[in-house]
Amino acid sequence: MRLSRRNFIAGLATLPSLIAAGHLWAAPATNARLLVVFLRGAYDATNIIIPVQSEFYHASRPYLAIARPDPALATSALPLDADWGLHPALRETIFPLFKKGQVAFVPFVGTDDLTRSHFETQDTIELGQDVKGSRDYRSGFMARLVQTLTQPRPIAFTDQLPLTFQGGAAIPNIGIGNVGKPGVDARQASLITSMYTGTSLVASVREGFQVRDDVYHAITGHMLEANRGAVSPKGFELSARRIGQLMKDQFNVGFVDVGGWDTHVNQGGATGYLADRIGELGRGLAGFAEEIGPHWNDTLVVVISEFGRTFRENGNRGTDHGHGSVYWVLGGGIKGGRMVGEQVPVDQAHLFQNRDYPVLTDYRALFAGLFQRMYGLDQAGVQRVFASVQVKDLGLV
Repeated sequence: MRLSRRNFIAGLATLPSLIAAGHLWAAPATNARLLVVFLRGAYDATNIIIPVQSEFYHASRPYLAIARPDPALATSALPLDADWGLHPALRETIFPLFKKGQVAFVPFVGTDDLTRSHFETQDTIELGQDVKGSRDYRSGFMARLVQTLTQPRPIAFTDQLPLTFQGGAAIPNIGIGNVGKPGVDARQASLITSMYTGTSLVASVREGFQVRDDVYHAITGHMLEANRGAVSPKGFELSARRIGQLMKDQFNVGFVDVGGWDTHVNQGGATGYLADRIGELGRGLAGFAEEIGPHWNDTLVVVISEFGRTFRENGNRGTDHGHGSVYWVLGGGIKGGRMVGEQVPVDQAHLFQNRDYPVLTDYRALFAGLFQRMYGLDQAGVQRVFASVQVKDLGLV
């Protein structure tokens, strides 16, 4: 009996989902690399990219607010421009990249999904479809991007294939934080491959095992190097370096998600829970930039989250589900070192529903502008990824 490609992949429980249509592994038509980092749980952007000149901010967050920039105070915000500052936990990682012009922040960005539900809004973001229409859960926006590009080499660094990569040709995924010795050894791999000799699946089976082995050797070799005289990396810090290692040569469109951002209680300010998490994220991103080496100049990293959090802190010294957020755009070749996109004063009069940041830049319009610049997509190409979206080119690429 012949197995379909879908059933074959599902049936090999010990094998990472690394089998895909052969054309995905051809040399890319462009040097551009894209990594989307999804902060699941809705990170509190307001305490990371801080409206330092807003009196309303300091009044609204008596326990959480970060102090205005002060060179004599290590826990104060780092100056980005006259109106904005950066969390001090990013002093050694993201702030130097910002000063080099390799990081830009887009405030007041997000979606018109108003459910304030993690799951609903995460789905909205990953699908990239009009919230007023019916949802097609087999058509994620990164899958549509892959279908539009000439010769992409996509991968999801996740245990399960994320919604954003659903639809079209099979896309490999691997839980990058949990890579161990392959459960199927070389002899068993050879036997499984021989089962498909003479079928249309044999090339994909052989390729799947080859990519699995390449990933395993690249990661384990790098872990040994990283442990030489250094503190053992953890969490995303370690994962990001692994991702950089793999995206040097093997993949050019990637997705990874990072959890832990739902800070309803005891969020902390300059120190505490959120400061620790954002510090890990910063070290991970800086490690990725270092690991990918000269390719950093051709790489774009976009850090997103499903929505922001309430502008005012709650009674538990945390923040609740909000609306508008702040996205990050990083890369060695971008025109960064600035805040970009439409802005309004950060005061009560400009809050959305008197509680949240408004959304002034639609995330799909932002991505459309980046894709248009990165890949030279024409209007038809952009529309295949994001139907009926007006491109917003922020001049970053």
